[in-house]
Amino acid sequence: LGYRVCLPEGCDAHVMLRNLRQLEEEDPQLRVVWNERLGEIHLQLMGEVQLEILTSVIAERFGVDVTFDEGSIVYRETITEPVIGIGHFEPLRHYAEVHLLLEPAERGSGIQLSTACPTDVLDLNWQRLILTHLAEKPHLGVLTGAPITDVKITIIAGRAHVKHTEGGDFREATYRAVRNGLMRTESLLLEPYYAFRLELPDECVGRAMTDIQRMNGTFEPPEQGAHGSILTGTAPVSTMRNYWTEVAAYTKGRGRLSCTPDGYAPCHNAEEVISAAAYDPTADVENTPDSVFCSHGAGYVFKWNEVPEHAHIDTSSMLKPKEEEPEQVRPVRSSGTGGGDGFGGDAELRALFERTYGPVKNRGFEAFQQSRKKAATLEQLYVTRIREDDYLLVDGYNIIFSWDELRDIAARDVNAAREALVNVLSNYQGVRRCHLILVFDAYKVKGGTGSIEQRGGIHIVYTKEAETADMYIEQASYDLSRKHRVRVATSDGMEQMIILGHGAERISATELHWEVEQANEHIEAILKKL
Repeated sequence: LGYRVCLPEGCDAHVMLRNLRQLEEEDPQLRVVWNERLGEIHLQLMGEVQLEILTSVIAERFGVDVTFDEGSIVYRETITEPVIGIGHFEPLRHYAEVHLLLEPAERGSGIQLSTACPTDVLDLNWQRLILTHLAEKPHLGVLTGAPITDVKITIIAGRAHVKHTEGGDFREATYRAVRNGLMRTESLLLEPYYAFRLELPDECVGRAMTDIQRMNGTFEPPEQGAHGSILTGTAPVSTMRNYWTEVAAYTKGRGRLSCTPDGYAPCHNAEEVISAAAYDPTADVENTPDSVFCSHGAGYVFKWNEVPEHAHIDTSSMLKPKEEEPEQVRPVRSSGTGGGDGFGGDAELRALFERTYGPVKNRGFEAFQQSRKKAATLEQLYVTRIREDDYLLVDGYNIIFSWDELRDIAARDVNAAREALVNVLSNYQGVRRCHLILVFDAYKVKGGTGSIEQRGGIHIVYTKEAETADMYIEQASYDLSRKHRVRVATSDGMEQMIILGHGAERISATELHWEVEQANEHIEAILKKL
């Protein structure tokens, strides 16, 4: 039950809030809630008996005579169907987009948080920030504005901006994503239930059973006790909250009722409660389901039902059942797909770089993009896209910890993971016939002078002391791109931006994984023909 604390004149609400917080730490059944908008203190507790005890404790310890208004039921809300919620926050010079999967959870499980977003789609530090924002406040439902519960929330996608994203941007996008999902699915109102035990004389059992049915409760068959009958069952708190006075009256003081919390269950009179609350979720500006997008240098607010059409990431297919696709050659993917910096493609990243640092010198970039679009099959990919004088620079440890199979090996033995990556890329280079340079960090090796070895058709580079793989790749891409077409495989967003400025092309760890798979399929097809 919820009660508003009525303070006497001259009593400071913030001082009393601090005192009640102290009592909250001592009593796990007491919950103190501060209503910032109204400047009021609200208490959530079991019932009137606990309220009377609390009143005397406050007077004795703090010397303040407080009163309470009539208690109200503390409702909760949940969802009945899975949904994807999208939150976008992009006023001028700010950027964040969050996609959350909201799923119904078991009753009494509360809010469960997890992430299923690859780190090459959204960096881990941003994902942790989203999880922090999900846990830092109770998220309100859209039926009555009650907090939600029994919901599993999973991060499935997101996007950040290399230059304009700040921490507060993801807070706004996260809050909006939760509310957006709640607006787009079916919600269910929950109310608290009591588990009761009613001891009463045998002649009063019929009256008690009728009362419990009237209160929308359920009970087990009566049991015989030492001094009469015993009824046990469950009933909504809203209907049984004052029933003890009736028991005392019709049993003439011989009955005994004890109640304990029994969690939340669907509300028995949901329509009545929702109508009485008259809550408008679209008018709650502190918990808005709408999103902010930027167009022509200004921010525009789009209503919750319009957000999926304007979102920068498409996650709608994640809720659809997966159908078996016919076996066929996949078309060439754009090298901008799935970049770790969160941008949609090379054009967008290039435009950002040019706005910041000026025009990028064209070293055949546009011609290469056009030839890539023409490559519609795997065979055309090998014939038209990759030439023997092309270079591919691979950030070794970035790839190892981005691919699941290599990350599992690295958890046991990093050297084994390194050898596995060398073997995989050797097969890849045998199909692609390009110059492949695999770079590993060795900057922490004291006195290390660096080394280069050739094995399996690829060059393996170990950097020298105080030189990271990023530094080596940036310098190499700058030098090689003057005369050659260069690609860099990494999911480091900042490194991707730098190498694009050198005239090189970026591919993410996810795309390199796909290309390796296609190369292996090509090898298997050749072996079958032999």
